[in-house]
Amino acid sequence: MMQSISAATRICGLIGDPVAHSLSPAIQNAAFKETNADYVYLPFRVVSADLPNAIAGLRGLGICGVNVTIPHKIAVMPLLDELEPLAEKIGAVNTIVNNNGHLKGYNTDATGFLKSLEERNFAPAGEKAVILGGGGVSRAITLMLAAKGAQITILNRSGTLEQVKRTASNVSRQAQNEISVIELNENNLKRALADADILINATNVGMHPNTEESLVLQSFLRPEMIVYDVIYNPEKTKLILDAEKVGAKAIGGLDLLVWQGAIAFELWTGIKAPVDVMRNAAATLL
Repeated sequence: MMQSISAATRICGLIGDPVAHSLSPAIQNAAFKETNADYVYLPFRVVSADLPNAIAGLRGLGICGVNVTIPHKIAVMPLLDELEPLAEKIGAVNTIVNNNGHLKGYNTDATGFLKSLEERNFAPAGEKAVILGGGGVSRAITLMLAAKGAQITILNRSGTLEQVKRTASNVSRQAQNEISVIELNENNLKRALADADILINATNVGMHPNTEESLVLQSFLRPEMIVYDVIYNPEKTKLILDAEKVGAKAIGGLDLLVWQGAIAFELWTGIKAPVDVMRNAAATLL
């Protein structure tokens, strides 16, 4: 049964384009219901040209906060009043908190990723991490792992390799931790994974509907590795299924989705997030 909505109900939401596919409304509204928080979460499709008006609308309507998704994570930054240091370092915002008209941007992708590893007692310090892809999620994960002392190798396709090298160089300086960037091909991947402790797929390869695709041959995976795929649809990608077949510890993208949402929930409400309830709400839709 849906909770009643009144003039006292606080509004949170999602801005992006598209937003119709998002699981975030189900996740957040399940959390509000579980905690008896008088909030509601709504998706708002915002095209790029309307982003400044949408951000002004957050202030004008007193909307409590929003998640930010593609294509606005970078473009929204100069429209805000304040950025948390982590979001500023990553160069992307995925959560906004409205405190009486003062808009502060956060990046909960990085902290959500770390929470999902801590849940499994994995400490990055000194561990060898291999990251596939150099986009926005990769940047957040790279910064967090580098700050925690992991040894990082990023593999990226040749077309954008120089751009990823520049980004990695900036992250490396901020975290004071060396990061290697090499071309993504079979030989480089095989060598990188030979002694890796954790593999992270931060690309969209394997995402629905292309569920039979994977960048990694099953023979490259080892039982003692952690294999983490940021994709959550399907819940188990080919990479995750291959990892399970060889006995590796496999983590799907649902964990990242839920944890970044849980941190956003806590920023908006000040209430401890019911993580298991949020995870179940997402899983039922996949």
